[in-house]
Amino acid sequence: MAKQRFEGHFAPLRGTLYELYHGRSKAGLRFRLGLLVFDLTIIGSYVITSVFGTAHDFPALNLLLALIVLADLIARWMIAPSARKFMLREPLNWADVIVIVSLVASQSFGDFAFLRVLRALRVLRSYRVLQELRDDSRFFRRNEEVIQRSVNLTVFIFIVSGLVHTSQQRVNPDIDTWVDALYFTMAALTTTGFGDIVLVGTPGRWLSIAILIVGVGLFLHLLQSVFQPPKVRQKCGSCGLLLHDPDAIHCKHCGAEMNIETEGG
Repeated sequence: MAKQRFEGHFAPLRGTLYELYHGRSKAGLRFRLGLLVFDLTIIGSYVITSVFGTAHDFPALNLLLALIVLADLIARWMIAPSARKFMLREPLNWADVIVIVSLVASQSFGDFAFLRVLRALRVLRSYRVLQELRDDSRFFRRNEEVIQRSVNLTVFIFIVSGLVHTSQQRVNPDIDTWVDALYFTMAALTTTGFGDIVLVGTPGRWLSIAILIVGVGLFLHLLQSVFQPPKVRQKCGSCGLLLHDPDAIHCKHCGAEMNIETEGG
């Protein structure tokens, strides 16, 4: 990515922010790894508050997290190619706005803590960090596809569990914490169906139907993608197909010969 030039009074600050968010320096990589840790922390805060209390019990923590998310959003807005189109070009930015509201509005409008699960969508942005780690880590080079698919699966399970928790925690005595919701979600997605926890009420039944019709199929697809043999990322010179079997000698799309590097047996 070509280095972007900035003009105006805040040009030095914007240049520094650009290097942190997009640069190839060690400082930039550490910064983006820090963002990944923060993403996981804000998601974990939802689990913690569901176990030890509600969002009303942690106003200082919620405010701190909201300020960090806001600072991250403003920083990315400052270095965006078009500040006016910033929110339109990156729909995930709206997820950050909703997360900020969920963190600060619970004191006035009720407990919206479950909305911070939308921050899980920001984890997808961390794929770039994982790709950069390929240059420094043999483990990431060899397992990048599995890592990406595992993140997809984890985000999906977390969001479904969050929906179950927020829709049932006030009406279902069997679902008090997010862990209870996770237990039900995994039992439903794996079609185990222990039956010791069920969703109550008409909304709960509709959510159960949605999980069984849509969720189970998507869950099995994501789970299969994690355990299926990994593909080698090498672009075909003829048709451009990027992923191939590790032992492929011809492109399965166009039949062109492939020369995939291997490390031997």
